[in-house]
Amino acid sequence: MRQVATEPAGEELSLAERAYRAIRDRLVMLEIRPGAPINEDQLAQSLGVGRTPVREALKRLQYERLITTYPRRGTFATEVNITDLAHISEVRQELEPLAAALAARRATAADRATLTAALRELEGAGSPQRDADELMRLDLQVHRAIYAATHNPYLEDTLVRHDNLATRIWCLFIDRLSDMAGHVGEHGPLIEAVVAGDAEKAAQLAHSHVEGFERAIRAAI
Repeated sequence: MRQVATEPAGEELSLAERAYRAIRDRLVMLEIRPGAPINEDQLAQSLGVGRTPVREALKRLQYERLITTYPRRGTFATEVNITDLAHISEVRQELEPLAAALAARRATAADRATLTAALRELEGAGSPQRDADELMRLDLQVHRAIYAATHNPYLEDTLVRHDNLATRIWCLFIDRLSDMAGHVGEHGPLIEAVVAGDAEKAAQLAHSHVEGFERAIRAAI
């Protein structure tokens, strides 16, 4: 199972943070299917951590609408509700362009290096060797790198949570989407604009990307 790269190399993470990121990405990528029960013991064993870090992670994931707990029934992965698409898109259409523009203005040399590395990954997005799962993980990686480059932790947190929810919808319909590689490849010009410091162009491209996502999903329904 390939993990989504979301943290700088060498960053020391707590056990709870490691558990949170791993479980989060399993939920986002639908490796834990919508509606599936969440078993703390199984998760702890698969991650090689104790139940306490898993329990802490699950508290955060409930707040992020990725899991839900029912009295006397237990904890489950949230269902993917297509009616949420419009609400999620409303948020992203406003905040994704803002994030792209801020990233273009604020990205450090390290941020630009990370984004340039992602750009090289994108160059092979259309390769037959790239399956849909790998493309989705690359999509998440690029979005999270741009959010991190804003250096606004509140904006980053908000957009990561909404991009996670959008990605679950994307994964649900992935078999019906005809041009997954093309959608992911759209990030190339966006990254180039951010790295070049062109805030206006980056914002325009980010807005078009979010609109294209919603159109593609609605066409697939």
